Amino acid sequence: MSLIHFDDSNFDSGALASGITAMVDFWAPWCGPCKMLGPVIDEIADELDGSVVVGKVDIDEHPALAERYGVMTIPTVIVFKDGKEVERSVGAVPKRKLLDLLK
Repeated sequence: MSLIHFDDSNFDSGALASGITAMVDFWAPWCGPCKMLGPVIDEIADELDGSVVVGKVDIDEHPALAERYGVMTIPTVIVFKDGKEVERSVGAVPKRKLLDLLK
């Protein structure tokens, strides 16, 4: 179970559960930078499978989640630990920067 596609029904239990670290990519299919970042998110999900939850939220399909976290620009990647936001990155960034968010 590598990459998870979050929606309104599974976000809280999957990304905000106590005792886990989650990296969530807020994106949309029409977004060019999101398309560039997508394969990087997939790689991170495969590499960290089991130690970090990695998922995506399509903001067109789930606008309430984007609004809840103040996502104004995509792609936005948010890292949650124990249900709290601890890091955020906006825009297409290198894989190393995303991995550094988890430290």
